[in-house]
Amino acid sequence: MPEQVTVVGAGLAGCEAAWQLAERGISVCLREMKPEKRSPAHVSADFAELVCSNSLRSADPTNAVGLLKEELRRLDSLILRSADQNRVEAGSALAVDRESFARTITQAIRSHPLIRVVPGEVTEIPEGVVILATGPLTSDALSEAIGRRLGSGTYLHFYDAAAPIVTLESVDMDEAFYASRYNKGSADYVNCPMDKEQYLAFRQTLAEAEEAHVHGFEDKMVFEGCMPVEVMARRGVDTLRYGPLKPRGIVDPKTGREPYAVVQLRRDNFAGSLYNLVGFQTHLTFGEQKRVFSMIPALREAEFVRYGVMHRNTYLDSPRLLDDRYRLREEPRIRFAGQITGVEGYVESTASGLLCGLQTARELLGQDPLDFTRETAIGALAAYVSDGTVGDFQPMNVNYGIIAPLEGKVKGKRNRNAILSQRALERLDQVLQSV
Repeated sequence: MPEQVTVVGAGLAGCEAAWQLAERGISVCLREMKPEKRSPAHVSADFAELVCSNSLRSADPTNAVGLLKEELRRLDSLILRSADQNRVEAGSALAVDRESFARTITQAIRSHPLIRVVPGEVTEIPEGVVILATGPLTSDALSEAIGRRLGSGTYLHFYDAAAPIVTLESVDMDEAFYASRYNKGSADYVNCPMDKEQYLAFRQTLAEAEEAHVHGFEDKMVFEGCMPVEVMARRGVDTLRYGPLKPRGIVDPKTGREPYAVVQLRRDNFAGSLYNLVGFQTHLTFGEQKRVFSMIPALREAEFVRYGVMHRNTYLDSPRLLDDRYRLREEPRIRFAGQITGVEGYVESTASGLLCGLQTARELLGQDPLDFTRETAIGALAAYVSDGTVGDFQPMNVNYGIIAPLEGKVKGKRNRNAILSQRALERLDQVLQSV
């Protein structure tokens, strides 16, 4: 079979789109610029590299992202299957060993008989049916080519940051303890408590620390879900204590009480030798990261194997450009998937790639598109990205607010969310039974 679809970018969305196409008998040319060229945030030659956290967030199906995960499993997502296979313990969250996760996906993609991987940078939009899944760090040359095709004013941007990673053996466990918040799941997090005096000194130093120079960076241009920890520190004395240093639901076994503040470390690999600082996205200089984060008592002698980095994320003004199958309205042969569309998060990027690949395959096979509707999380996300009535378009994590509401009132937020999730999965099952 001749190549019918070109997918540009082998991140989460690109790999998922390519997989969905190939599994339906559509041959794919997957273009990926690594290892010949890397973006500022990438270090590995593998596909589907996780450049920020190693967590895919909540695994609870009554949480919106947990619901989206369950939908992706039922749609036979390569990314979710690989995440489940490479899971590391993280309480109620789904976290993965980032290296084995990427390796699993890379092997699956490279071994598929209908996927041909072509390395090297793409500098122009390919001919024919193409899915551009080049992410928020699309190379300058291709970004300019997309801009020429779409016209001025099509791109928006914000800034994103990644957290540092330390070795477990360098953490002072006399100053730390294992626990999960509210004892959910097993005690998988290393908790580094601080008393009031330690916290106030840390917060003040963090707020005044030297930042790395990032051209055009302003505090207001960061995505709220990945707010640099120093930006939070500048917002108020207790902002961190209501964010990543929140002590609620964590009891220090030494005192029998909640600490004044607590830094959590989450396992980053299978071996349990590496842990990342949860919520500590940052763009401080490397020297300042070492100096300031070493003020946390349990991390005084911590060995940092990776410091936090910051990068600019670019995305399309999608409501003006795309339909609910992620196709360019004015030139439907061109489709987009992943964070370049304005979906935010690993799972959301995967969902856009899956829907785009699946619907593209059905179109090429002469089949009707599947109607997921806004009752499902995957359908609601596509509807949000393509909603031309959205005014100030901003990157969006999946949430119950974009899912079609229930008829009538339901008492209690958790009860309402549980019913929304149940309805979404029933609707998805109906869609799959109709195929």
